[in-house]
Amino acid sequence: MAVLLQIRDAHKSYGEQVLLDGAEATLIEDVKVGFIGRNGAGKSTLLRILLGEEELDRGEVIRHPRLSVGYLRQHDPFQPGESALDFLMRDSGQPDWKCGEVAGEFELKGAYLEGPVKELSGGWQTRVKLAALLLHEPNLLLLDEPTNFLDLRTQILLEHFLRNFRQACLIVSHDRAFLKATCSHTLDLSRGKLTMFPGPIDAFLDNVAEQKERDEKTNAAIVAKQKQLQRFIDKNRANANTASQARSKAKQLERLQTTEIADDEPTAFIRTPVVEPRRGPAVRCQNLSIGYPDRTVATDIDVEIEHGERAAIVGDNGQGKTTFLRTIVDSLKPLSGSLRWGHGCDLGVYAQHVYTSLPENQTVQQYLEFNSLPGTTTQQILKVAGAMLFRGGAVKKKISVLSGGERARLCMAGILLGEHNVLILDEPGNHLDVETIEALASALLEYKGTVIFTSHDRHFMKRVATCIVEVRDGSVRNYNGDYDAYLYAVNKEIDDGERERHASKGGTAPPPAPTKAASNEPQMDERKLRKELSKAEKAIARLDEQKTDLNAKLMSETDPDEALRLHNELTAITEQLGEAEERWCELQEQLEAYA
Repeated sequence: MAVLLQIRDAHKSYGEQVLLDGAEATLIEDVKVGFIGRNGAGKSTLLRILLGEEELDRGEVIRHPRLSVGYLRQHDPFQPGESALDFLMRDSGQPDWKCGEVAGEFELKGAYLEGPVKELSGGWQTRVKLAALLLHEPNLLLLDEPTNFLDLRTQILLEHFLRNFRQACLIVSHDRAFLKATCSHTLDLSRGKLTMFPGPIDAFLDNVAEQKERDEKTNAAIVAKQKQLQRFIDKNRANANTASQARSKAKQLERLQTTEIADDEPTAFIRTPVVEPRRGPAVRCQNLSIGYPDRTVATDIDVEIEHGERAAIVGDNGQGKTTFLRTIVDSLKPLSGSLRWGHGCDLGVYAQHVYTSLPENQTVQQYLEFNSLPGTTTQQILKVAGAMLFRGGAVKKKISVLSGGERARLCMAGILLGEHNVLILDEPGNHLDVETIEALASALLEYKGTVIFTSHDRHFMKRVATCIVEVRDGSVRNYNGDYDAYLYAVNKEIDDGERERHASKGGTAPPPAPTKAASNEPQMDERKLRKELSKAEKAIARLDEQKTDLNAKLMSETDPDEALRLHNELTAITEQLGEAEERWCELQEQLEAYA
């Protein structure tokens, strides 16, 4: 497989902040890579470098002569009054039938395709941009947080698009479920270094944890051995009969080196307000109508959410989720009907409009002092600030210089300093990195109050939600099923729509693009490939079993010498397993050409 793009010895700094420090990575054709890293690590900067919008301080980016990059634009590329079809034809130069065919892959038809594109919601505009990408036929896609603010249906359509896209992708995302569904490799940016892992994000995170545990175990064994050798040397170096043995042991001691284990990067340990569990309805809507003076969004709403539940508000963008949330927090008055909160409910509200309208001139500490309960000590405020990664001098930073992720964490910290027994959270995971989202989910699982939230992060939804409230087609209702059931229903709707679309074209799915198998190469090549692929699978299974066995032995071994031997054997097996997995990927890619 051809190398599309190579990063060599890349260095990039902004003042004292080092983003890239000798970073290296290789992107090859047909491989989809999930790009992860902490907020502020430099992911977006690296994308701009790959696009040629910024330069490295030192190092080089080598591009293949046939490299054609497609970038999902975040800005608005549409002209006034332009329809989606007009834009696609103008942007790609393709005829209307071709643009309409590709637009259909994203359910763009009728008024969505022919009406003014600027009147579409953000999610539908993203579908138009994705269709434009496909029409340009790039061989490398760069996607920067493509799922932010996308509803579930659009996310699944994007997944289908990427699974059928037979070219390379580099996808920056904090959405673990999305990366797991679309990417076969993981690229991590941490402490200025790039690490490419030949597996999806879950396997990468497990590998990092296992490697750290192994290194700690091995270091403990080495330190024990070092002490053992030092005791022998101290005891025998002054004795003429054993001095030579002591010198030999000293040389052995010099060769024993522990593995350097990087300190854990600061992680947000999130605590929720401590509240007493309550029973009965937290909020009850009866015959409720919501919307605006000139437009009704939903009517006849009869929904009840119990104390202690974690209710996920779901539905496509534009259906009214935000309108419903604004109504229940009383920032939007009901058109009719009744909405009542239970006695003693204390609401803490976290929404996008909140953290984008923070007082610019206040510092982090001043904001938290202003929003905390009377009597809260400075020490308590600093503890909460530290938990949300505002440590040391960071609490003196002005809100005006904070990033989107920092503002989100600050707003969350302000809520955590209260005593709210109901939390209303509108997209709490946007702009937060993977680790902080995980910490938030864990905290909400421990929270004894009521949570009502929206999120486009399926991993987060699945972990947190105990009940589902669906906003759809002018109604709001309690969904009779868990999040997995809702996810299945949406997937089925999309699959049924795709089958209907393909059937309307002539009863079958579109013919596949020409492949290598279309050549006159003998069929024996395919049989050989399948035979070698089978051998590779057996080798991977065998090596993986050996690795698991060795890892278990290493975790329980107390003898320093034996632990060291096991570590060396485990390292060799891990390298062999990595080579076998890479070979399997190559064979699989070759075999797909015959499909």
